[in-house]
Amino acid sequence: MWELLWPAWLAGSLLALVAAPLGCLLVWRRLAYFGDSLSHATLLGVALSLWLHIPVWGGLVAVCVMIALILASLLAKRQLPSDALLMAVSTTTLSAGLIAISKMDEVRVDLLSYLFGDLLSISSTDLPVFVSCLGLVLLGLAYFWRDLLLTTIDEELAFVEGLPVTKLRLLLLILLALVVTVAMKAVGSLLITALLVIPSLVARPLVNTPTQMVLLAAMTGVTAVSGGLLSSFYWDTPVGASIVVSAALLFVLAQVNVLITRLKA
Repeated sequence: MWELLWPAWLAGSLLALVAAPLGCLLVWRRLAYFGDSLSHATLLGVALSLWLHIPVWGGLVAVCVMIALILASLLAKRQLPSDALLMAVSTTTLSAGLIAISKMDEVRVDLLSYLFGDLLSISSTDLPVFVSCLGLVLLGLAYFWRDLLLTTIDEELAFVEGLPVTKLRLLLLILLALVVTVAMKAVGSLLITALLVIPSLVARPLVNTPTQMVLLAAMTGVTAVSGGLLSSFYWDTPVGASIVVSAALLFVLAQVNVLITRLKA
């Protein structure tokens, strides 16, 4: 059992550790829909990769980064409501990807694995790719964390402090695009945002500082990955969906704890 689960658990846990600070930044900036738009664009990246006969990872990264830059440019102009714009891009890219894949009769595509992920399919030979990509993102977050946090709290104050606000915003979106690309293997294009956002929502009412929130979100993510893998192994449930449901159950428990604490106060 352990021989089958440990590569998936290690990859999923590393993904949860990296998703925690990114998810917290998204929640603080109210940009959860941005992650959703990028995650849905991954299916379009898969379709373009198959059509151009290039490695899927290359197509995923290229499309996600391109969509991130386009969205950043459109949102900066503030001519359209941000939530409506993100929803339009999200549904359009997902639909375009589905149409493109449906027209590739000569290519066999396991669509469910792309939509909902298959963490158990990760082997020890896949781990170097996960470790390299996620390790690079984690190093970038650690190096620029103070600046990213300051721009998240107050962009005007960060600008006065002399920080390159626009470049930091683009850096955040590019790092998010890389994580979304890697996360597709674990939870699929439809569930990536949940892994980013739900652990942050679990941690938010239970802590007092940003650092505590990131650490608790990371612990929540790792716990959700562990619970999802065990559920998939013992009860044959979809692993990506099981991880998200595990995270949601932790969110419910956190809310119950908050409610009980308020009633006692």
